[in-house]
Amino acid sequence: MTEHRKYRHALCLNPYHSGDRGTGMDFFPPTGLEYIATALKGHVDQISLIDLRHKRSLQSHRKMSEFIQKNIDLICITISWRAQYNKVCDYISQLPSGPTIVVGGREATDKVEDVFLRCPNVDIVVRGEGEQTIQELADGQLWDRIPGLSYRHNGKIIHNPNRPLQPIENIAPPDRSLRQSRYFPVAYGIRLLPIEFDTILGSRGCPYKCKFCTFSMNPLGQKRDYVARSPESVVDEIEASKGKMIIFADDNFFVNPDRVERICDLIIERGIDKRYFANARIEAARHPHMLEKAYRAGFRMLLLGIESASDRTLEQLNKGFNTKQIRDAFTVFRQFPFFYHAYFIYGNIGETEEEMMAIPEFARELGVHMINLSMLRVDKFTPLRQLVESTPGYWINEKGNVYSREFDRKRLGRIRNRIRNRFMFQPGQLVKTLTAVHNCNILTYWQMAKLVLISPLFLLDYVAQKSVKTFRHLGSMFRV
Repeated sequence: MTEHRKYRHALCLNPYHSGDRGTGMDFFPPTGLEYIATALKGHVDQISLIDLRHKRSLQSHRKMSEFIQKNIDLICITISWRAQYNKVCDYISQLPSGPTIVVGGREATDKVEDVFLRCPNVDIVVRGEGEQTIQELADGQLWDRIPGLSYRHNGKIIHNPNRPLQPIENIAPPDRSLRQSRYFPVAYGIRLLPIEFDTILGSRGCPYKCKFCTFSMNPLGQKRDYVARSPESVVDEIEASKGKMIIFADDNFFVNPDRVERICDLIIERGIDKRYFANARIEAARHPHMLEKAYRAGFRMLLLGIESASDRTLEQLNKGFNTKQIRDAFTVFRQFPFFYHAYFIYGNIGETEEEMMAIPEFARELGVHMINLSMLRVDKFTPLRQLVESTPGYWINEKGNVYSREFDRKRLGRIRNRIRNRFMFQPGQLVKTLTAVHNCNILTYWQMAKLVLISPLFLLDYVAQKSVKTFRHLGSMFRV
C-alpha cells in the first residue's frame, strides 16, 4: 500500500552552508529549489523556503528539528552539487522522520539508491525535473501512480517510470516573494558589494551536441531539446526581480537571434537598468546587430565555451568549429566592449602538455579577459564516456574526473596552475581585465579595491584549512 496524503505546510530547504566549497557562490539563489517551491503554490496551504546559507539560526539540527516539529508535514530538499554530498546526506539523515521527506536535484537523481541508504528517514527521491511530480505528490496522489518517483515500500525501494520532460510553458518561473533572503556578495559576514544578484532561466536545453557536455542529458539519460520561454515572460521576470546583476542560467542564451533582439527591445522600451551575464557560443558573432543591441540593453559579460586551442581536440569534442573560426569570431567580438570570459578544458583524450599549454597564448590572442579551466570529466550518459573507456591508459574516478597514466591528478593540477599563471600574470593582462570590469560598468574601481582589501581573509582561510588537513593527515599516521 502506498501513501495517500494531502499536505498543508511544505518546507523547501537548501541544505548547504555559507562557505561550503564547490557549491557555487553564496550570492546566487537556489533557483532550482525556488522552481519547486513555486510549483507548490496552490497545492499546499503554506510554503517556507529556507536557504541555510543565509539562515544560520537553523543550521543546527536541534533548531531545525524544533522548527520542523511545529507544523511542517512535507520537506523538500535539494542535493544539487557533487561537492559536500556526504555532508549534506549526514545533515538530512538527522532530520526528524515525522514529516514526509522528499529529496531531489541532479545529484539525488544520479545517486538514488545511495541517498536512501545514507538517509534512512528519506521517504521519496524525485528523479529529473520535479515541478509536476511535486504537485501530484502534494495533491495526495498515490505514490505508485506518480512518474519520476522513487520511494520506500515494505522494506524495498520502488522506482516508478521516468517522467517525460514537460513543456516549458507549463513551468512557472520562481515566485521571489517566497524568499527569506536577498543575495549580495558576502564573505565572513561582510557584505562586499551593495549589488544584489539574481539568476533567471530563460530557456532549457541546448541544440548543440558537444560530446563532453555533462549537462546535455540529465542523470536519467533524457536529453532536453532546446525550448525557450517567450521574450515577454523573460522580461517580466527581469522587471520583477530586485537584482541589479542578472545571471542567465541558460546553456546558451543566444541560440535564437530574433528572440534575443526582442528581449533586448523590451528591456530598452521598459527602461530597465540592470546588468546581465550570459552563456554564448562563437556563433553569436555572426549577428553584430544583435550584439550591439544586447550591449545597449545592459548585457556586459559573455561566457564563451572555447574549450581548446587544438583543432584535433575541438573535433574530438564535437564543438562544431575550429580555431580559425574562433579567431574570425573574435575579430567581430572585439568590436564590442563586452567582458569576455572563456571556458577551456584540459586533460582531453590524447592531449599533450604542449597542447594544453597553448591555451594561455591563444586566449590572449583572442582578447579574452578571463579564463575558466576545467579538467575533463564525464557523467553516466556523457557522449564522450565511451571514448574514454575504450582508450588504453585512461580511467574515470568516482567523481567523473578523467585521468591517464601520463597525466594523473597531481600533474594535471600543476599544468592547470601554469596555464592560469601564464595567462593572468603577464604584463598588462591584469590591468586589461580590471579596466574591462570598470568600463563595462560591472564594478567601480572603488568596489574592486574593496574586494582586494578583503582578499587577505580568503588567503588566511585557505592556509588554515590546508593546515588543518595536514595535521589530520599526520595524526592519522599515528593511529592504530
